[in-house]
Amino acid sequence: MNGPGATPGPAPFKMAGVGQAMHRLMAELYPICRSITGDGNRQTLDILRRFIPIEIHEVPSGTQVFDWTVPREWNIRDAYVKNTKGERVIDFNASNLHVVSYSVPVQRRLRLQELREHLFSLPDHPDWIPYRTSYYNETWGFCVSHRQLEALADEEYEVCIDSSLTEGHLIYGEYLLPGQTADEILISCHICHPSLCNDNLAGIALAVHLAMLVAQWPERRYSYRFLFIPGTIGSITWLARNEAHVQRIKHGLVVTCVGDGGRFTYKKSRRGNTDIDRVALHVLKQSGHPYVSEDFSPYGYDERQYCSPGFNLPVGCLMRSPHGSFPEYHTSADNLDFVRPENITTSLDAYRQVIEVLEGNGSYLNLNPKCEPQLGRRGLYNAVGADSHQKLDQMALLWVLNLSDGTHSLLDISEAANQPFREIKRAADALERCGLLRKCAAGSPVPTGS
Repeated sequence: MNGPGATPGPAPFKMAGVGQAMHRLMAELYPICRSITGDGNRQTLDILRRFIPIEIHEVPSGTQVFDWTVPREWNIRDAYVKNTKGERVIDFNASNLHVVSYSVPVQRRLRLQELREHLFSLPDHPDWIPYRTSYYNETWGFCVSHRQLEALADEEYEVCIDSSLTEGHLIYGEYLLPGQTADEILISCHICHPSLCNDNLAGIALAVHLAMLVAQWPERRYSYRFLFIPGTIGSITWLARNEAHVQRIKHGLVVTCVGDGGRFTYKKSRRGNTDIDRVALHVLKQSGHPYVSEDFSPYGYDERQYCSPGFNLPVGCLMRSPHGSFPEYHTSADNLDFVRPENITTSLDAYRQVIEVLEGNGSYLNLNPKCEPQLGRRGLYNAVGADSHQKLDQMALLWVLNLSDGTHSLLDISEAANQPFREIKRAADALERCGLLRKCAAGSPVPTGS
């Protein structure tokens, strides 16, 4: 499926070294201070546009999006806490995690006791800086390592947060790859976190490289919509702006926490038995990698918006370690050393396989259904017994022949045979070429179970 690019625009995709390429992209994005609004998001999307032709949307502050309102835009230029010697004991330039996101402007002098009310640390991890936000409550604060906090002398400090909250815009990016049909596969990731890698620079890098890969497929059954949005308010805004055609989304995945070394986790859609749920779990089962399946819950990432009862879209979340399940989550320890190229490469491959199953799935009709056909005279027996790595699996051929009655999809057959989808699809392609199978017309009903 990795043919010449069918869609102009994206940079050439190369599988070799893809893990290192994704890690380099993360390293470039790492220093940028992102939040749910602001220039950091514009800068991030501008970098991503070097790889794929993302369309950037700006939605004005005050715009009503269902029960929410697009907030004022937040930007920050500098922030620090200085001691009596004029030394920066807390410095935004050293880490953008030092400032609570959406902190209002501050220029004050405070004694340590009063300052401590605005300082956040992690006593259990004294060398890590926590990540904190205050999006909808106007306040301010600094995040520090606990060692920094304990080292502060009892004296007066100069406190400065050079930020702004103004009428501006919420910014998100969108990339649509057209396919043979208007039916869409949605890939959504959040761009609102500052220097945090697994959550979610790894998700951004994976989504970009997945888009580059899919763009080079010579044929695409589905259209693909890639969203780069601030978490929660971004998906709410996108859904409010696209409500009229959101039902085009037939399958979807939220990309997050894909770069750590933990086992795979698939969180099902609200429906729990959609094709995306079945396909994701089939791919994980056949991969040999450790994995766990979770039922839907209305907590997590943007899947809870896509799966809200008014939309109830078939959108799951494919990740490694879930949010909050690893100690580095929302701390400075979620850094470039925590996310490894080999882990994010394995995650990208899982996403690729999921999409390939969705693309290749369909139902077939056995044109020689009365007893088994002779495979040998059609060249399929030799293909079965060949030494080549391209040999066909005999059981795959037999399963496809037996269940291709127009009422079973290839995914149904894969599940019944407990075989990887790719083997079942190769068998179906070979049988179709020999005139033993006919693919059912597009739009024909395909059952969701065997």
